[in-house]
Amino acid sequence: MTPAHRICEVRMIQIAQIDVLNPRDRNKRVFEEIVGNIKTIGLKKPITVSPRAGPDGSERYLLVCGEGRLNAFRALGETAIPSQVVDVSDEDAFIMGLAENIARRQYRPLEMLSVIKQMSDKGHSPKDIAKKTGMVPAYVSDLLVLLERGEERLLLAVERGRLPISAALAIMGAGDDDKAVQSALQEAYETGKLRGKHLMAVRRIIEKRKTLGRSTGRIKLKKAVDVSTSSLVRTYQREVERQRSTIKKAEFTQQRLLFVISALRQLFADENFVNLLRAEGLDSLPEYLADRVWPTGSIS
Repeated sequence: MTPAHRICEVRMIQIAQIDVLNPRDRNKRVFEEIVGNIKTIGLKKPITVSPRAGPDGSERYLLVCGEGRLNAFRALGETAIPSQVVDVSDEDAFIMGLAENIARRQYRPLEMLSVIKQMSDKGHSPKDIAKKTGMVPAYVSDLLVLLERGEERLLLAVERGRLPISAALAIMGAGDDDKAVQSALQEAYETGKLRGKHLMAVRRIIEKRKTLGRSTGRIKLKKAVDVSTSSLVRTYQREVERQRSTIKKAEFTQQRLLFVISALRQLFADENFVNLLRAEGLDSLPEYLADRVWPTGSIS
C-alpha cells in the first residue's frame, strides 16, 4: 500500500451508503458468532471503506474489508457503523480485501482458487498474485494453467495436498488417453510423490474425472477449448440415462393416477357413498380427475 492509500480517518458512516461489489455467502454458524460477539462486546475493529460518488452524485462508499461485520451490524438493527476511510482504486480495494482475508483466516481450496482466477481475470501476473497471496510464482503459474483448462478436480486435489502439482500437470497433459494417465501415475509413484492412501485417492479422482468430467461446477472457470469424441459420447450417455429416468418416473406416476381413477369410479358407483359425500359438501373433484371419473364432469 502506498502512502496515498493509508487510512485517512475513522468515522461513523450510514450503512445504507455502503456498497458491496462482491457479496459472499457465509457459514450461518460463523455469522451468528460474529453477531453475538458484536452484540456482547461491541465492534473491536472498524470496517474499511473507500469513498465513491453515486450515480446521482451523492456520497457513497465502497466496502473494502469487513463484510461480515457490516452484515452483523445490519442484522442488529444498526443504521451506522464505525469505518476506516481510505482513498483507493477499485483494483487496490480488491487486493486490500484479499490480503486481509488471507491474514485473518485459512482459505478453503475453492475460495483460494476463485480468488486466483479473479486476480488473473483482472490482469494480475502470476508474480503479482504470488506476492499478494504469499505463494511461489511458479506454483501460481501452474495453478493458472490448470484453471484455464478447467481441471477443477485436479485443482482441488492439489490444493488439499492430495496430488503434487507436477503430477496434476502430467495428468492434464495426458488428456483422455488412459495409458498416458496411468503412465503419469506410475511416474508419480516411482518418484515417491504418490504413495499409499494418496495414490488410491488420486485414482478415484481420475476415475471421476473420466466419467463425470473435469469440472464439478463449483468454480467458475473458462470452458476448456478441447472437446474430445469420448467426452461427447459420455455426455450423450449421461443425457440418455437422465431421460430414461424421467420416463420411468412419468410412467410410474401415470400408473398411480390410473389406480386412483379406477378406485374412485368404484366408490362413486356406491349410492350410499355418493349421498354421504353430498351431505358433507364433498361432491366435487379437481377438473383433471372429474373428467376421467365422471363423463358428465360431476356426480350424476
